[in-house]
Amino acid sequence: MRTLRYLAAIGASLVLCAVTSPAQAERFRVGRLLCFSEPRVGLVLGSTQALRCVFNALRPPRQYVYEGRIRRVGVDIGVTSAGALSWAVLARNSRIGPGTLRGSYVGASGNLAFGPGLGANVLVGGSRRSVMLQPISVERSIGLNLAAGVTQLTLGPRGGL
Repeated sequence: MRTLRYLAAIGASLVLCAVTSPAQAERFRVGRLLCFSEPRVGLVLGSTQALRCVFNALRPPRQYVYEGRIRRVGVDIGVTSAGALSWAVLARNSRIGPGTLRGSYVGASGNLAFGPGLGANVLVGGSRRSVMLQPISVERSIGLNLAAGVTQLTLGPRGGL
């Protein structure tokens, strides 16, 4: 029960920080990034997962495929099946091309799974730190897992990581 309160406090503070960020006011919603992950085994102090991601741009409507890797450092205990992460993508301008999302994103994350699971990730980065992945992502997985810590997401061209 104490752990659930701890994760709820982390999630609430992440939402508050993301919502009150003045830099977010200058950003446009340019699309949605959907990533599919492999099964994960938490190694107490962290984990690494390979991802296959599809970015769906809003204007003009196009799809761009990326390969990614997500690394978590912090408490990560348990096992989860393959899952999906979904972010709204915000950028400083509305011009998005095939490689715009390439780069490294860093932020905080939390995940809890007891059977079906949910997670939250707050990540900023990309090309010249001009892209922000929605203040809260939705992560769905099935397993028995508890994770909280610092997360790094690296996106590259398909076949590049």
